[in-house]
Amino acid sequence: MASSSGNSSGSPPIQNSGSEEDLRNLMDQRKRKRMQSNRESARRSRLRKQKHLDDLMAQVAQLKKENGQILSSMNVTTQHYVNVEAENSVLRAQMMELTQRLQSLNEILNYINSSTAVGGGSCMFEAEEFQHQGFGDSVLNNPWNNMMGLTQHPIMASAELFDY
Repeated sequence: MASSSGNSSGSPPIQNSGSEEDLRNLMDQRKRKRMQSNRESARRSRLRKQKHLDDLMAQVAQLKKENGQILSSMNVTTQHYVNVEAENSVLRAQMMELTQRLQSLNEILNYINSSTAVGGGSCMFEAEEFQHQGFGDSVLNNPWNNMMGLTQHPIMASAELFDY
């Protein structure tokens, strides 16, 4: 019982073509479902990537804002530091000047006290005598001493002026 279609089952060729068509339809339907599923998966993947990119962009914007605030705060702090350093330099210079003045005045007082203890009453001395006593140029070149006249005129002092 050989058939001309080569079908050994003995079923009519029309039935085979129908089931082949059904099989093709089923395969096409599965292929369409798979393609639709792949499209949906790709769409979700693109949405996830876009959301991730948006989140990263928001994070970049936030970090840039924070960096700007930190930089601004750092600039204010640096300016404050520079101002404090300048003020400290001025205060150090004033302290050194006042220390030198105090030292000069103490040397003058010591000289006056030693002169009044020896001579009593009032004392008078010249700048050369002052220098001779060992006070040196630091006392004579001090601007306060020039105002007091140490380098140009004698100083007249009375022991009564220095009673404490």
